[in-house]
Amino acid sequence: MQVLRSKPLPDGNKFRPYTGSYRFSGVDQLKAGNNTDVYAPRVVLTEAEKTARMVEIHAQQAFNKGLSRQRIRLLLLTWVIRIKIKNNLKRCLDLILALGLLPFALPVMAITALAIKLDSPGPVIFRQKRVGKWGKEFDCYKFRSMDVDAEARKQELMDMNEADKVVFKIRQDPRVTRVGRLIRKLSIDELPQLFNVIEGNMSLVGPRPPVPAEVSQYDFDTFARLDAVPGITGLQQVSGRSDLSFQRWVELDLQYIQEQSLLKDIEILIKTIPAVITGKGAY
Repeated sequence: MQVLRSKPLPDGNKFRPYTGSYRFSGVDQLKAGNNTDVYAPRVVLTEAEKTARMVEIHAQQAFNKGLSRQRIRLLLLTWVIRIKIKNNLKRCLDLILALGLLPFALPVMAITALAIKLDSPGPVIFRQKRVGKWGKEFDCYKFRSMDVDAEARKQELMDMNEADKVVFKIRQDPRVTRVGRLIRKLSIDELPQLFNVIEGNMSLVGPRPPVPAEVSQYDFDTFARLDAVPGITGLQQVSGRSDLSFQRWVELDLQYIQEQSLLKDIEILIKTIPAVITGKGAY
């Protein structure tokens, strides 16, 4: 007869019998570690008992999987509802503030339009294709601050680009008109984007909308900044604007997307006021 001595049990000499089958291990009896007089009888399960045990285990696992699926569904439903509520609250804030600001902005916009018309030939409003949330393109409105052939001359000025990577910025851009320099400094050129906010293409707060040519040069990580509705102002605008590197710009946009909330939007809107007044980084 083969005897296998077990390790001592933590609770002394008490023997806890093995409930499995030893038929396949070749062990007939088990001897407790500190007790030489106690033996475990051989336990043999019939095929029916094995089948019943397997069915019981399978049923328990299926029950646990069912509960797990229900928990996952509940978590997903809660997440979707929370996102919907947050987005609807943000949209309500955008509409209330945009419609509230419009009566005060219209006189400034009228004076600006007249000044642009008298300063240089061309349309008052500049429409440009921009890329919004998840790559959806839309027409972004701005007061024209450059000569009408600005886009055609951009390629010949590439060597003067002062920004890094995909962004094109020149402090003393020769394409900017006299009125354009002033309205850029005061961010008045962005006022027509209130209509983009009302249309739902933009938000008051969010990452700045890039042009398709910039998006075509994005790497994998940079595409994440398209996960939010673009805004008129954002963390980048209140943190240095064009004085920031493109890498820092992207980092701030991704930080905003991670921390996005109604209170965060209000905080950025408040910080935008002194940023506009000082004109730091605007050119």
